[in-house]
Amino acid sequence: MKILCVDHIGIATSNMDKSANFYTQILGLELAGTEEVTEQKVRTAFLPVGESEIEILESTVPDGPIARHISKNGEGIQHIALRVDDIEAALKELKDKGVGLIDETPRRGAGGTKIAFIHPRAAGGVLLELCQRD
Repeated sequence: MKILCVDHIGIATSNMDKSANFYTQILGLELAGTEEVTEQKVRTAFLPVGESEIEILESTVPDGPIARHISKNGEGIQHIALRVDDIEAALKELKDKGVGLIDETPRRGAGGTKIAFIHPRAAGGVLLELCQRD
């Protein structure tokens, strides 16, 4: 498995506009766009920071994964995404090593990426996302 970089840091929020305003108006970052990922019940906004991005995540339904995360943990960092060159090979390697996975096969993420999550129990309590951009 080849990890290319930290692709993005996902931040859970209950108010996308308020959060995006902080990053754009206060920190001076530029909003690259928003997208709704229906399959994941989430609306996302990306703010580039060098080669990485900040991803703001807002649930589109009261019982979506981000809403559940906020209910349990509050708003804030939800995951760290690592960009890999071949997500299928990375998942096979991790599975062969006995690493707990939430996703054994990639799914569609924002921006047309392929994504899969490593279980937080396997990564010291951190939800790690693997992503591949084509």
